[in-house]
Amino acid sequence: MNQEIIHVRTLSEVHDMFGLPKPKHPMVSVLRHSELKVDTSLPEQRFSVDMYMISLKGKQQKAELVYGRNSYDFQEGTMVFIGPNQIFSVNNADYSETMDEWSILVHKDFIAQSDLGSLMNNFHFFEYESNEALHVSDDEKKSLTEIVHKIEHEYNQNIDKHTNEIISINLESLLKYCQRYYDRQFITRKSINKDILIKFENYLKNYLKENLSEKGIPTVAQCGKALNISDHYLSDLLKAETGKSAKEHIDLQLIDKAKNLLLQSGQSISEIAYDLGFNYPNHFSKLFKSKTGLSPGEYRNMN
Repeated sequence: MNQEIIHVRTLSEVHDMFGLPKPKHPMVSVLRHSELKVDTSLPEQRFSVDMYMISLKGKQQKAELVYGRNSYDFQEGTMVFIGPNQIFSVNNADYSETMDEWSILVHKDFIAQSDLGSLMNNFHFFEYESNEALHVSDDEKKSLTEIVHKIEHEYNQNIDKHTNEIISINLESLLKYCQRYYDRQFITRKSINKDILIKFENYLKNYLKENLSEKGIPTVAQCGKALNISDHYLSDLLKAETGKSAKEHIDLQLIDKAKNLLLQSGQSISEIAYDLGFNYPNHFSKLFKSKTGLSPGEYRNMN
């Protein structure tokens, strides 16, 4: 594999790479996969871009996307989301029969300058791994494609003072539909999710048996890595299954252990805080009170 990473800063560079004419809008572009001319002299080339990329792939596309820790062989109705500066590559690309497939690229500066800038942190799927892709039905695919057509139609007209706002509104609609479909996917994959939930609980239970004063408090990222899924996907999955995020699960397990130590040991509250992996006892006390309504001392005295 070519270890060099090509960083792409503008949409014009993207269009040049794929043999496309100059983009109609400097910061937003819809790429139809059937029109792409892929340079076969760059097998497995790695890229990063200054853009958000949303791609719809279909069963006919013989392409493997690699990013994060995993690769993903696209199936019918698969959507993948890549954020700015994420490293990815496309291997074994064959775009000969991809009439209904597209990618929309939006420069990060466009997002920052629009109302979407304050909303992007809500769309966690830009931080998901490739094996956590969204699978959409034909009806869902149709709904998303219609929105993309509206965006494309808007920038193909004469650009005026309303253009960017209308594009931004449609982009927000596109992302919120994707968020809805991910919520649906969490529900329809309950058996898989239950298995992940059990593995997460077992990992957390075993971790908390270790010497936390040395290892520290477990993080969501550590848990995700142990389960081979991204921390954002893990947290969203747990939220869908239990109503609590991964961080909330970790905090509650810590509080349960703290309660046992407060009632069963003669350690001071500071000693318990350090044993639980807290660097500062006041951080432990603040967390304990936020979860129980009592300070550690009050809890100990009441029991």
